[in-house]
Amino acid sequence: MKLNPSFMGIALRSLLAIDLWASKQLGVCAGENSSWGSARPLMKVVEISGHGIPWLAGTLYGLCRSGSSAGREVLLNLLFGKRSYPALKFPKTMAKKRVAIIGGGSSGLCSIKCCLDEGLEPVCFESSEDIGGLWRFKENPEEDRASIYKSVIINTSKEMMCFSDYPIPDNYPNYMPNFKIMEYFRQYAKHFDLLKYIRFRTKVCSATRRPDFASSGQWDVVVETDGKQESSIFDAIMVCSGHHTTAHMPLDTFPGIQKFQGRYFHSRDYKDPIEFTGKRVIVIGIGNSGGDLAVEISHTADQVFLSTRRGAWILNRVSDKGYPGDVVLSTRFNLLLKQLLLPHIVNNWAEDRLNERFNHSHYGLKPQHRFLSQHPTINDELPNRIISGKVQVKPNIRELTETAAVFEDGSKEEDIDCIVFATGYSFSFPFLGNTLPVTNNQVTLYKYVFPPHLEKPTLAIIGLVQPLGAIMPISEMQARWASRVFKGCETIPSESEMLSDIMAKKTAMEKRYVRSPRHTIQVDYIEYMDELASEIGVKPNIRSLFLTNPKLAWEVLFGPCTPFQYRLQGPGKWAGAKKAILTQHDRIIKPLMTRPTDNSAGGGLMSFAFKMAGLAVAVFAIVFTFF
Repeated sequence: MKLNPSFMGIALRSLLAIDLWASKQLGVCAGENSSWGSARPLMKVVEISGHGIPWLAGTLYGLCRSGSSAGREVLLNLLFGKRSYPALKFPKTMAKKRVAIIGGGSSGLCSIKCCLDEGLEPVCFESSEDIGGLWRFKENPEEDRASIYKSVIINTSKEMMCFSDYPIPDNYPNYMPNFKIMEYFRQYAKHFDLLKYIRFRTKVCSATRRPDFASSGQWDVVVETDGKQESSIFDAIMVCSGHHTTAHMPLDTFPGIQKFQGRYFHSRDYKDPIEFTGKRVIVIGIGNSGGDLAVEISHTADQVFLSTRRGAWILNRVSDKGYPGDVVLSTRFNLLLKQLLLPHIVNNWAEDRLNERFNHSHYGLKPQHRFLSQHPTINDELPNRIISGKVQVKPNIRELTETAAVFEDGSKEEDIDCIVFATGYSFSFPFLGNTLPVTNNQVTLYKYVFPPHLEKPTLAIIGLVQPLGAIMPISEMQARWASRVFKGCETIPSESEMLSDIMAKKTAMEKRYVRSPRHTIQVDYIEYMDELASEIGVKPNIRSLFLTNPKLAWEVLFGPCTPFQYRLQGPGKWAGAKKAILTQHDRIIKPLMTRPTDNSAGGGLMSFAFKMAGLAVAVFAIVFTFF
């Protein structure tokens, strides 16, 4: 029996349009690498149409378009009953694409899951003996691995930082210490059975393009386990090694450091404040690490000096009505206001709000830049330590002597015992050779994920961003996009188009931020998440939600932009997303209510007046922002 692909003529071309529409609506990949090709959407059409001509046309069309022997076998069975067809020589089912995932931290874990969701075969290489990456505390820092101190607490709240289809337990604190974060990662890995895809104590030595990369997109990956090296071929690579491993210590900008007789080290080597008991300590840098260390060391040290070149705007973890700060600020409504208002108006409003808590000028913290021009520092305790005299804010160090520090304002502090450099990190990818060069923390990546110069998009960098918000959901969204590109369900633009997008982002970043190594990979949480979500069709449709579920739409627009919003539709849609969004307020409150109280005062996440004001602009927001 021979089947003529032109059979049905115009009818089949009409069904092609239906197939393309159904593929998008059902989240089915109709690319060449899909094991079912176009058959699955057509089967849906067949199911709806019933018997007769639509059934016959759909089955024949699916037979011609199907990309695998298994799919064709099923369709033939629909036509002629269950039997074999030796005369039809169909190719064997294509093997799953193998993806090497480098790093078993938060980005590595969600990358494994995203690959599995798309039918890929992930193999994760983790150089240490456990998962967790940055968030796993160890007493002794290890080379080429991120390091944290024992008491570190994350700056993003649990509802904003969780993976999009696995909420953090409701009894967990809103801002979790590192050991609670590790508990969550272990639960996530166990729930989705991810550990069996990880090879621990295995270091990636090199990843190089194969000779036929231009056509195959494949890589030779050399790894080392217990001193023994082996090489394997992979169809794609996801780099999840983070950007907090290599300490940046600009010692050449501190004259006299060579003759300083005290101890100096980078903040990644800090573990406990006990060793600073009774000492006089300088902490250089006022980022999140610098602020945290200055506060913690001040509880044991005789005196702490916090040295900063520019100053900083200090945000609280605890915001309006006691809610987490990112829950209050990271809403789609606030994004709309930011887009509508001029930057100087937003800056004035934010700075006035921050100065209401304490005047940054009086505390020596007022920076030389506006609020939107630098990554803010989050620290609830720093003003308390300053007002009690335990921390003194100083300008940049001009010169060091054997025992003293001279600052740029001419002041001098004697008998300095220790200097802590909280001066950030630099990143690189030595195992990639010259495939992805990095210069002064600047790297050329399309939407911070794909190198634009490769012939095939089979290398993705996951988690290499500095977000104004949580990084875990961003890494997950990057991995969702990358895995679908690897599978062939999504495409990326031409090299020239990608370079144009990269240059536009770089120009905008240079215009907005003060020049700093930390401002080369800066992204805004909602805008960036929406940008990636649009690539795979999972950005929430606010207009549709207002028509079908107004209560949910209200929470999506005015409530915190939690990761669950990106599981409401499209590929990877999660049935629990709606409930997770509508119950997020309860999960925020539960760990706080450890003592029964009278709640008659009420007060939700948004005041009644704010809701009424929001209602007045809701239509404007929907029409002019979301479509």
